[in-house]
Amino acid sequence: NDAAYPYIVPLNFGHEVKDGKLTLYFHCANEGKKLDLIRKNNKVTFEMDCDHNFILYEERMSCTMGYASVIGHGTIEIVADEDKYESLKILMRQYHAEDFKFNTDMMKVTTVLKMTVADMLGKRRNNIH
Repeated sequence: NDAAYPYIVPLNFGHEVKDGKLTLYFHCANEGKKLDLIRKNNKVTFEMDCDHNFILYEERMSCTMGYASVIGHGTIEIVADEDKYESLKILMRQYHAEDFKFNTDMMKVTTVLKMTVADMLGKRRNNIH
């Protein structure tokens, strides 16, 4: 939270499930508003959505949207330098099918965040008439 309004930031992410617990990984610059707010309060909320499609009911002359979404809460922490590489590999797996080799020099200017998900709830609207 930032004063009177929530602070929302779209981010790329990676995920890992161990022992039934979901962990999300993010990366960012080494300084900025997001990190300042996390240092004040590490309780966070996330939202993800996909599968958007326009659903038209011509006979009723109405429409809606199809989607799938999940919203959850948890705590976030900065990943220690010695764990950054493994955490970034998890993040890269989300976007690249193979074991992606990346320039580890960039880790010096990158902060990696780890969110432990406490709870989440999903919702879906399919294209059903």
